[in-house]
Amino acid sequence: MPPLTDSQKDAIDQAISLRRDALNFHETWPTLNSQDDLAPAFTWTELERQLASLAATTQSALMAPDLVSATRKQASFKPPEMVLREILCVAGALMDESFLPPGQGRSEIGEAPMT
Repeated sequence: MPPLTDSQKDAIDQAISLRRDALNFHETWPTLNSQDDLAPAFTWTELERQLASLAATTQSALMAPDLVSATRKQASFKPPEMVLREILCVAGALMDESFLPPGQGRSEIGEAPMT
């Protein structure tokens, strides 16, 4: 077997990190057994549309598709409640008038990434 490339090693590290995050979330927030309180189903497109509508600025609204896409790509690897938490964080960021896209006037150094 040939040695792994740097990009393959990075992909493996990201997968391990994602798995670790999901396990840590489960430890903090164990899955509830109640099926009585299921939330209504909605589509990713509906979520994107509503987040864009709630955004505080036009710039923030334009970020909604990318933020939803990023959340969606990792959703199948995370517990549903963790995905819900991330959706709420995206909503909060988009509704914050001071939230700016990278390179739009705020230094990216020292800021924590949104996860």
